[in-house]
Amino acid sequence: MKNPHLKHIAEINVAMLFISTSGVLGRYISMPPVITIWWRALFAVLIVGVFCWYKKINFKVVNQKDWRTLLLSGVLFGGHWVTYFYSLQISNVAIGLLSLFTYPVITALLEPLFFNSKLNLKHIFFGILILIGIYFLIPEFNLENNHTKGILWGLLSAVFYALRNILLKTKISNYNALTLMFYQLLTVVIILSPSFFLVQAVPTTNEWGALIFLALVTTAIGHTLFVSSFKHFSIGSVSILSSIQPIYGILLGILFLSEIPSINTLIGGTIILATVVIESVQSKKK
Repeated sequence: MKNPHLKHIAEINVAMLFISTSGVLGRYISMPPVITIWWRALFAVLIVGVFCWYKKINFKVVNQKDWRTLLLSGVLFGGHWVTYFYSLQISNVAIGLLSLFTYPVITALLEPLFFNSKLNLKHIFFGILILIGIYFLIPEFNLENNHTKGILWGLLSAVFYALRNILLKTKISNYNALTLMFYQLLTVVIILSPSFFLVQAVPTTNEWGALIFLALVTTAIGHTLFVSSFKHFSIGSVSILSSIQPIYGILLGILFLSEIPSINTLIGGTIILATVVIESVQSKKK
């Protein structure tokens, strides 16, 4: 491709397409999420580890404080994945993805608790818009309703993801992104290992292929392409461009699972995605 800008746009769209496959795969794999995520993390850490070794990327962590940050971020990352997959299994791809994609605004609301900054009233307004979007997603607030439970799991996943990203915010400049990813994946493998003594589940023949695809394409390649896009775009631009991810995920759900979103889901999703895009544009200008 002769135009470098168009090439970089194409790369981030491929990254978002690859990452969005987690929605369909999360619905397809029938195992309990803790087991699915353990296999995903195991295969992914092996792939990332071999790649880092081949590229001679430094694995060294400077001090004990950084070790604690990496360990806690890995725990949150594992919690994010497990709760997201619970959301997918008991609801659908659209509900899971749209609930998760509240994380940019949740991040903006949580940042003042961790950094020396004031809560922006604009973020409170955006938080209210997010609640309105969620209102449209929920058919009725009933904890016996699977869609309601799916949304709650998705929101919890978004909180875990937001906290994990905030923790890593001060570390990303000191380490290679693949090094951070390697230690987080390794942490997920370790903390979820006891689940094998509590849950009996063996992947089927078809699920082995799905797990390998989830680890290689969705996690290793998708997230690596996404991280590399930071070299060519501002964080604000990346946030805007990544808003296409739920759309890709919903389209894949329609194509492979015949999951057609309801009108209310489309309305709620539009409000949530519009809020995310507005916040991204505002933060880019700032």
